[in-house]
Amino acid sequence: MMDQYNFPQVTQLAIPFFVAAILIELWLVRTGRAKGSFETRDTLASLMMGTGNVVAGLLLGVVSYWALLWLWQFRFFNLGLSIWVFVAAFLLDDLRYYVYHRIAHQVRWVWAEHVNHHSSQHYNLSTALRQSWTGLFTFMFVLQAPLVLLGFHPAVIAFVFGFNLVWQFWIHTETISRMWGWFEFIFNTPSHHRVHHATNPRYLDANYAGTLIIWDRMFGTFVAELEEDRPRYGIVKNIGTFNPLKVAFHEWIGMFKDALTPGLTLSQRLNYLIQPPGWSHDGSRDTSETLKAAYVRRNPGEAGKPGLPGASAEPAE
Repeated sequence: MMDQYNFPQVTQLAIPFFVAAILIELWLVRTGRAKGSFETRDTLASLMMGTGNVVAGLLLGVVSYWALLWLWQFRFFNLGLSIWVFVAAFLLDDLRYYVYHRIAHQVRWVWAEHVNHHSSQHYNLSTALRQSWTGLFTFMFVLQAPLVLLGFHPAVIAFVFGFNLVWQFWIHTETISRMWGWFEFIFNTPSHHRVHHATNPRYLDANYAGTLIIWDRMFGTFVAELEEDRPRYGIVKNIGTFNPLKVAFHEWIGMFKDALTPGLTLSQRLNYLIQPPGWSHDGSRDTSETLKAAYVRRNPGEAGKPGLPGASAEPAE
């Protein structure tokens, strides 16, 4: 029965590798053999976020899976289980992840669950485990619906995405600098993903890739890491806490607090949910666009460079 496929849980099988890699990186950094930084409370917070993500997945992940399994009955095709089906599923789901990730940075409703992954001001392998507890509530699993309708079984999609997640683990490090040119051109690497986690204006909203950086190159969101502008990690307004509950829910609380502010119109309330992070009804806060424009006004020689607007960028309202 197609509904009874039971593929290995790739990320669970990789847990011993995750633990060993974190310990090795910690030793290398603490002994001065490699670049990077660890802060004990920050690392513990990341580990607790990762544990909570696993628990949430066990308790709630079944909802999205069964929703996709229900959709399976309406598929246009049944592509089966050939090796090429798995390869195609991986490539298409990697593109799906790029779309999700880009939405997560441009729609506050989705950013509310994704922001916790960016909340650490350190960048090491433990940061990769700082994952959401509330992903189900954004309903972004609907982006997998087209794959199911095309004939990729939900179990196949879940299986190949496990490899995507494993890939994304090892790129959260400063111990690896640049890699081979061809590799950097095709794949997401530590250098590319450091850009994604940086708060430097030129790096905001860039490099959304999961495994293949070619999606960013194709869709104009690729920005290379520059030696003269080293990444500064965290979020634009850091939350200053190691409490995993605050890490997990602070943006949801802030978003609903903004949307329920007295005196707003219905449109303004809705915009607090769907506009980019930093949007405000009175223009009093900064978005990525206004931060980039302000940086260019301060540094006109940077205008038009990758990740930055041209010199004609309007000042923030």
